Amino acid sequence: MPRIIVVLSLLLCLGVCEGFADSRIKLKVDDTVLAVEWEDNESVNALKSLAPLTVKMSRYGGFEQVGSLGRRLPREDERITTRAGDIVLYSGNQIVVFYGSNTWEYTRLGRITGMTQKELEELLGKSGVTLTISAE
Repeated sequence: MPRIIVVLSLLLCLGVCEGFADSRIKLKVDDTVLAVEWEDNESVNALKSLAPLTVKMSRYGGFEQVGSLGRRLPREDERITTRAGDIVLYSGNQIVVFYGSNTWEYTRLGRITGMTQKELEELLGKSGVTLTISAE
């Protein structure tokens, strides 16, 4: 019986947590609204508190867009290898959206879903990208 309760609780959390995360914070790059699976951590909660927020992004290294949040957020940095679609916090005060890959110490914020690497490269691989974060 306890095993069933644990499984049911896990399934409920997966359904609620995923929907909850998606409905809390909305992300837009220029005029494109993106589907994002947000992490459940202090950094994402702090990011939500900054919304609405517009961030002018800069292309860096041919694999990412980076922009200043204007303040520091809580960090849980770990050495990770990112992939296209990953959204991370760098140095506690910069949001980074990847259209390629890099290995460094970041705090995970979320992951863009429903787009191929080629689509992400087309969206993010140009100059003058604007990121808009809003909360519901």
